[in-house]
Amino acid sequence: MNCMQFLSFNMFRTIGIRTEHAKSDYHFDSLAKIAQADVILFPEYWQVNSIIYGMKKPIFPSAATFHLGHDKIEMTRIFKTVIPEHIPRTEIYGKNEFTITRVLDEFAFPFVAKTVRSSMGQGVHLIKNEQDWEKYVAQHETFYVQEYIPNEKDLRVVVVGDTILAAYWRIGGGQFLNNVAQGGTLDFENVPQEALDFVLTLAQQLDIDHAGFDLIFRDGQIYVLEFNVLFGGEGLNHLGIHAPDTILEYVERKYGSS
Repeated sequence: MNCMQFLSFNMFRTIGIRTEHAKSDYHFDSLAKIAQADVILFPEYWQVNSIIYGMKKPIFPSAATFHLGHDKIEMTRIFKTVIPEHIPRTEIYGKNEFTITRVLDEFAFPFVAKTVRSSMGQGVHLIKNEQDWEKYVAQHETFYVQEYIPNEKDLRVVVVGDTILAAYWRIGGGQFLNNVAQGGTLDFENVPQEALDFVLTLAQQLDIDHAGFDLIFRDGQIYVLEFNVLFGGEGLNHLGIHAPDTILEYVERKYGSS
């Protein structure tokens, strides 16, 4: 295999990969570097279309990963299309006087309301009463509302390339959110194989190749809450897994020429 040339816009996530580096702030000053590279690694979302359509360069993570993972609305639409029975009941409304009351007619307390673009548990609200709802309404122009499925833990499944790199439970310790960034703890035991198979099939169906999927379970049924493109590394670090090794192997196999 010829030695591939990479250009990374995220030094942290490509540590150990032999690559040129550039800053997304200087995208247009980096066009020559983009043109010379075989694959562009971890561009910012706003760079994606210019690189894949304008420069005709492959990227990692994939375009689908970026586009579907950009916000919860896009994510929910694709999940409703391909796995409707595996997501909590979710509705998306534009803000107006009718939808403000419609949500309360259609969802019983407590329910979950989210900010469309957020991660690490930020922007996720448990709406327990009308006061909570009024506060959310005042801060949002788009309502992302979801049924609340009580759970003491969720399962984070990390996909890199075309493999499951890691999976672990995040336990909330009695708190609403289980995210490590919100104080959750990790448990690596008794991860069900069916959940791993489910996530890998879903990721490959949607061409998602770098994501942390969050699952919960109710009566034996798997529910996907969301996935994060730029997921935290706490679980991988605990397991001693260096994601760039898998990224390099996958990218060379997918885009390299013998």
